[in-house]
Formats: sequence, C-alpha cells, structure tokens
Amino acid sequence: LYNMERRDKDDGAFAALGDVDECNVACGIAREFCVDAGNGLEGELLEIQSRLLDVGSAVATPLTTSSDTMVKRAEFSYAHVERLEGWIDAHDAALPPLTNFVTPSGGKSSVFLHQARAVCRRAERSCVPLTRDGAVPSVVRVYLNRLSDYFFTAARRAAAFEGRAEEIYKKASS
Repeated sequence: LYNMERRDKDDGAFAALGDVDECNVACGIAREFCVDAGNGLEGELLEIQSRLLDVGSAVATPLTTSSDTMVKRAEFSYAHVERLEGWIDAHDAALPPLTNFVTPSGGKSSVFLHQARAVCRRAERSCVPLTRDGAVPSVVRVYLNRLSDYFFTAARRAAAFEGRAEEIYKKASS
C-alpha cells in the first residue's frame, strides 16, 4: 500500500487493486482493437486507463490509516465521473434505443469492450466493502459503476461504427 502498511496477501484492498488492474488491461486490449477499427474511441479509452491508475492509487491509500498528505495526493475527483457521464450521453444519443437484451457481440472492438465491462463490474464489487468501511472514497465506487455503463455504451457504439449487428438475446423454448 502507498502508506507502507503491511497486510495479508488476501486482504480486500489487494483483491480490489488486482481487479482494477485487470480492468485496465481489459480496457487496453479493447483500445488496441478500437485503434485497428478506427472507431474514434481510443482517446477516451486511453484517458480511462490513466484514471484507472488513479483509482488504484485511491484504493492503495486507505483513508483510515494514511496521512492527510497521502490522501490528498491520491484524491479522486468527482469530475472524472461527470466526464464519463458526458461520454455516455454522447454515445447513447448516436445509437438506436435498446429494446432487447444483447449478447456480447458486434465485432472484436465491441466484444472486448463488453469484456472490460464485465471485469469493471467485478472491480466495483471488490471496492464496495472498502467504501462501506470508509477505507476508500465512495467516488471510486461511483466511477467504476459509471465506467461499466460507459463500456456497455462504447461497445454498442463500436458495433454501430463497424456496421456489425448486436446479437439479441433469445430465450430458450421449453
């Protein structure tokens, strides 16, 4: 941890840090496919990767055991959530309304953005107990929650850009 506190390897903070790191890797893989597709999402995804490193800093700096100076250095701004919201709204406005559940589909960029979404949801779940206990600022959980929505909307936008169909969920017949 940033404050040099020693904890067991299976501590919740380390699980959350690992999940956030894995989310960053998933985002990076999706970004590479977006670069190849030329769908215009790579700049947003690169910024998100930097913000995920900031999320990791906030998780690695427990509010309950770190100095004020350390907490200030690792502070995570709500402005990052608002930036995501703006991107979500812009992408959503360019897409047809969603009337059915869709499966992860729509081309490689889209599928890897869906994978990033799933990993992001796990990272959020890992951070919930840390925010509940007051060790991590609640804005971190809010950011991860909105980020998973961003990945979903970006996946739909990537599929639309590439002219790829999103496969609709079909319930099994009895």
